Amino acid sequence: MVEKTIKCPQCGLKKIVSGKPGENIKIVCSECGSEGMFEFPGNVQKTRLNNEKSAITVTNLTKIYNDVKAVNNASFTVKKGEVFGFLGPNGAGKTTTIKSILGLIQTNTGNIKINEIDIKEDDKSAKKFIGYLPEKVAFYDNLTALQNMNFYAEMKKASLSECKPLLVSMGLENAVNKKVGKFSKGMQQRLGMARALLGNPPILVLDEPSGGLDPRGVALIREKIKEMKEKGSSVFVSSHILAEVQEVCDRVGIISKGVIVAEDTVSRLRDRLKLKPKLVLELEKSSDKIVKSVESLDGVEHAKIIGVMLHVVCDPKSKSKIIIAVEKAGGNIVNIQIMEPSLEDVFMRFTED
Repeated sequence: MVEKTIKCPQCGLKKIVSGKPGENIKIVCSECGSEGMFEFPGNVQKTRLNNEKSAITVTNLTKIYNDVKAVNNASFTVKKGEVFGFLGPNGAGKTTTIKSILGLIQTNTGNIKINEIDIKEDDKSAKKFIGYLPEKVAFYDNLTALQNMNFYAEMKKASLSECKPLLVSMGLENAVNKKVGKFSKGMQQRLGMARALLGNPPILVLDEPSGGLDPRGVALIREKIKEMKEKGSSVFVSSHILAEVQEVCDRVGIISKGVIVAEDTVSRLRDRLKLKPKLVLELEKSSDKIVKSVESLDGVEHAKIIGVMLHVVCDPKSKSKIIIAVEKAGGNIVNIQIMEPSLEDVFMRFTED
């Protein structure tokens, strides 16, 4: 037998539990009534095998609407404990893929597993693992925020004691008893995130989570995603705000015209495309002579002047030569900035016609 001290994630109550290595037990907090599962550590080999399993596995997914393949033989995985960004232009197949993962539509071919459970064979069990934030949230306008949360908690068989703390954590402490029909778009989005977190789901599917939010709300969502990852949850994020995706995601998948064109970390995708950094030099005064001098150097792909700012796309090893060339051409450098290729650069390259 193994003994472990565990802490309730809701109220912080600590208790000692005992069980066999590898055994899963259900725990009900005696203080707040929250429920959860705890797995006692097994041997190293078993732990390694568990970590290798995927939270979401999509294999050869195809969905056809009126002879048009909205999703065409798409395959990708979301690993346990990672934040996965799902990107694509409008009409690329993102929404269709998300609806397929959630079991909301029937696919033509392919296989989807949620925590190793085939959603076609047992969708009810698979969906229990998922917390979902849709792009367009909907609530009962005549009910308060807390009444809405209580309703959905009962549907998900989550503890009602979670509802108010989740509202507070999403910055809605002053709107707990306010009818949702009077909420702004941003407040509804925060409420949608609180609803998605009911039951502490091991998998979160977030469709445009920052939509309608002010900068403070965007930062709150970002921190909540990081917090869920720290708790061990897997987070699937679809968003058009690429800077946010780059900051929180471990890996990204890019879909274009229904086809998965890339799946990896941003840094590996940058290397795969051989994207070069940009050197931005602020000059006291610009001239065509400076531009021509820089463009003639080996390793320089492109150079242009915008006001007094010289933008140079180049090999990393060429930076010192560029600085010397600018000075020889009569340019006085005020400031230097190096800009590494961003997720936006990667996205544009993979989705260009």
